[in-house]
Amino acid sequence: MIAVEIKGVTHLYGERKALDQVRFEVERGEFFAVLGPNGGGKTTLFKILATLITPSGGDALVFGKSVVSEPDAVRKKIGVVFQTNSLDKKLTVLENLKFAGVLYGLSGSELQSRIESALERLRLTDRKSDKIEDLSGGLARRVDLAKSLLHSPELLILDEPSTGLDPGARHDLRKYLEELVSEHQMTVLITTHLMEEADYCHRIAILNEGRLVALGKPEELKRKLSGEVIQLKAKHPDKLLSVLESELHLKCQKLGESIRIEKDNAHEWIPRIVERFAGEIESVTLSKPTLEDVFIKETGHEFWGEKK
Repeated sequence: MIAVEIKGVTHLYGERKALDQVRFEVERGEFFAVLGPNGGGKTTLFKILATLITPSGGDALVFGKSVVSEPDAVRKKIGVVFQTNSLDKKLTVLENLKFAGVLYGLSGSELQSRIESALERLRLTDRKSDKIEDLSGGLARRVDLAKSLLHSPELLILDEPSTGLDPGARHDLRKYLEELVSEHQMTVLITTHLMEEADYCHRIAILNEGRLVALGKPEELKRKLSGEVIQLKAKHPDKLLSVLESELHLKCQKLGESIRIEKDNAHEWIPRIVERFAGEIESVTLSKPTLEDVFIKETGHEFWGEKK
């Protein structure tokens, strides 16, 4: 079953096109990431799915309900976690959850039961009397997540969920989200600019300047590239690029002050390159293709770099 269907979504801010004919689907029970640099369009897409803004063109369906014509029906099916938590810092964990539950139309024993379930699921039962202002960033994020689950949404949408979290809290958050997918069959969609955060998702959509540039499982996208990637830094990169292409007949790409070579068995070329350009090369790195390499392949520039 299709949980989310993005149908040619376009969105304008004045004359700037934040999204341009974006199309993809998310299956029920998937852990899905929308990956892109800042300004790539992912937060605009998040706002559209959360029914905070209406797209300038196209539509998005959430379990068959349109964000354009049926926003109220969509809101009943989604839980939303914003980049910055929406908790009242002066209230306790329990008070925040009770207040959120009332807004969802819950009350009495049903609300109490759902709060207890959310606290247990997020391992927060022993912190329910603590004020939000006394919690770490990771614990506050868990409370925000618990709040979004009170009405048992079918789709959980999170905008940059790891923002402000230390590595340990990021790992914990990942595990909680994976549990929601594997144990509770929830569909989870995150937006992120972090490669490692997207890498553990079932599938990803990569956005750049409002356009969808790649879609698929992380490992499948990386396997489409050649086996290894060499990155060279040199005193005179333009000169190095010219000689690598003319003498060694290597297909190269200049990225800033670096030279990138994508090739099967690229490691076999490193001794030859270093010997030929002794004194010119400042550093050499060898790696398997990453999601950033996928991005570079599809856009021609680095994830955080300027467009050529």
